[in-house]
Amino acid sequence: MESMESTESFDGTRTLGRSGIQVSALGFGCWAIGGEWQDADGQPLGWGKVDDEESVRAVRRALDLGVTFFDTADTYGAGHSERVLGRALGKRRDEVVVATKWGTVFDEDTRTRTGSDDSPEHARRALTASLRRLGTDHVDLYQLHLSDLDTGRAAELRDLCEEFVAEGLVRAYAWSTDDPARAAVFAEGEHCTAVQHALNVLQDAPEMLALCERSGLASINRSPLAMGLLSGRRRAGDALEAGDIRSRPPVWLGGYVDGSGADPEWLARVDALKDVLTSGGRTPAQGALAWLWARSPHTVPIPGFRSVAQAEQNAGAMEKGPLTPEQLADIDRILGR
Repeated sequence: MESMESTESFDGTRTLGRSGIQVSALGFGCWAIGGEWQDADGQPLGWGKVDDEESVRAVRRALDLGVTFFDTADTYGAGHSERVLGRALGKRRDEVVVATKWGTVFDEDTRTRTGSDDSPEHARRALTASLRRLGTDHVDLYQLHLSDLDTGRAAELRDLCEEFVAEGLVRAYAWSTDDPARAAVFAEGEHCTAVQHALNVLQDAPEMLALCERSGLASINRSPLAMGLLSGRRRAGDALEAGDIRSRPPVWLGGYVDGSGADPEWLARVDALKDVLTSGGRTPAQGALAWLWARSPHTVPIPGFRSVAQAEQNAGAMEKGPLTPEQLADIDRILGR
């Protein structure tokens, strides 16, 4: 492992890479509160039905509990997540750091993803639309949402993001990608301050964390709870509602089997880790977040949520802090890595 956060130095905050922007060590991912949406073939892309009023209450509860970083995307719920987040923040917008993403084309009326657009013209249109839905005059972190984009085009968009910064529309920017080589292209930009990538106790990413260490980037961790598997509530054979992306998992979504729910092999690994993750009175989810903070001083996990109860449980992880180096070693031993 590249580096570890000591329990003693953890104060519940992180600096968002080289930007100097301060955020809570835990962010909240707003994919799930976008509600149901789909691609043109009917593939579900959301997490099922949501109650917008409960989503608003959950965001506000998170704020009260010290969460100051919220990550969304224009495409989540085909614009709906941004609208709900903007409404929930309201007059408290200046208390938080808001991240969103662009690159996907969608129809708001039918809540359908229709394609992607990597043109600079679309990036500017998308930013303008996101600002309107969020009810704000700037985005704190603007992220490219096309993970496998050609690096030449990505460099062009990186330079465009510098223009957005100069215009005061964006404070910093990042690429949402699991490829360290691609992330390094964006890292060449002065105001690139992060990379968003998959990372959890079951899916380590040592090369990406090494890049973050070298380049002074924040590691924003999507899937920090392995799409719910690390919550400790999933069991083999549990049914998932039809509008939940996990009921028909795409190729990139590990841990779930089409039509069968959670993968028993993944669940076995989760069960094997239970004693370590629940140390110190933690829930399994809190233990999974504690692993991420211990894994690197650059990590900012962004678990999803759909209820006040989930918001409270996730935020409660900050009080308990990271796992110890010894516990990280125990996990590596249990997982055989």
